[in-house]
Amino acid sequence: MEPAAAPPPSPPPPAAAPGSAELVCAQGRNLKAVLCQRCGSRVLLPGAATFARRELLLPAMRKKAAAAAAAAGGGGGDLVREHWLVHDMFSFENVGFTRDVGNVKFLVCADCEAGPIGWHCLDDKDSFYVALERVAHE
Repeated sequence: MEPAAAPPPSPPPPAAAPGSAELVCAQGRNLKAVLCQRCGSRVLLPGAATFARRELLLPAMRKKAAAAAAAAGGGGGDLVREHWLVHDMFSFENVGFTRDVGNVKFLVCADCEAGPIGWHCLDDKDSFYVALERVAHE
């Protein structure tokens, strides 16, 4: 009888940038809680998201209504590259969504409505991106 073959190794998580290395565990998940930069409200618990790299254009930080209006009018923004990727919207502790802007909803803090802190494409029901530079960590 032959010994069972070892399962193929899983691909390593994408390497975090030097500034974010202390935020990502060996499995690529968030080591610390993710908080709103403005009010400190908890957005994600530790281990609830995976580090991901993807270039996304997010409107400049504003209150929820102003963020949706700026996105609809093409009012500039920031190109962000490092995100926490969440696959289930129920993993969030405290997040709100703007109205649809095309096929996108922007993520905002549910307490103070500051944002957008992230992005969700309606074509992909299982991917919610939270920009590392738009949140705090504890």
